[in-house]
Amino acid sequence: MKPPGNNMINTKGILSGTSHILKSDGPAVFDGPAAEAAGEDTRVALVTGSTSGFGRAIALRLLKEGFRVYGIGRNSAGAPTHESFIFLEADLRDEKAIANIVSELPKPLALLVNAAGVAYYGPHETLSPDSIAEMVEVNVTAPMILANLLLPSLRSCCGTILNVSSVTAKQNSNTHGCAYGATKAALSSFSESLFAECRRSGVRVLTLHPDLADTALYRYADFTPDPAPDSCLSAEEVAEAAWLMCSARDGLAVTDVTLRPQRNRIIRKTNSTES
Repeated sequence: MKPPGNNMINTKGILSGTSHILKSDGPAVFDGPAAEAAGEDTRVALVTGSTSGFGRAIALRLLKEGFRVYGIGRNSAGAPTHESFIFLEADLRDEKAIANIVSELPKPLALLVNAAGVAYYGPHETLSPDSIAEMVEVNVTAPMILANLLLPSLRSCCGTILNVSSVTAKQNSNTHGCAYGATKAALSSFSESLFAECRRSGVRVLTLHPDLADTALYRYADFTPDPAPDSCLSAEEVAEAAWLMCSARDGLAVTDVTLRPQRNRIIRKTNSTES
């Protein structure tokens, strides 16, 4: 057995590590763990945002359950260190990179987890057009494209799509976060409609709506969640809920779960607190 380590593939054809070969001018050739991933006894998952926050915690939970996990991220910093984790470097705003990743994944794919997300907060007129476009591309467009490209593989094994949305998708008003809330509402709406479209084929489409959590999502905000356990979810708690949804028995689809801390408290970065 090879020692645990990151197996990294750059979608532009640059290889880091020794377990995989990806040619930029032809089809990928896999050996080692990647070849095993194509075997019948290994469940394969693709997780976006796998190097931090919810995505990383979900990837670790899936690895614990014996999945071979392909994780997408912009860089490998924070990527899980595990022999069954294969890091795929890509920017989810790049449609060609997404298509390249999908074309090289082993089949069938059992699980797609869209966990990557970006948020910019503040009065809407203070946001830059680029930040608005980035939220739409990462939070909505990328999950839609990945589902579009991977549904044939998922359908072949009655697989699952898990979209990590946000509690903001269910709120009528998201002041100082209206663009972000709109992208998450779009993702949740897409999930509901896609499940209705795909349920006869056996594909489950699930949506997880977490509230305030201890992640880097708020790095562009003027606040952070209060770290008290009754005011903030942990990434591991969200990952556990994700696994419970994905591991439901055949014939049962837990299509919508909302997680909230008991209290709703934030800490302004100017050190004032709201409750």
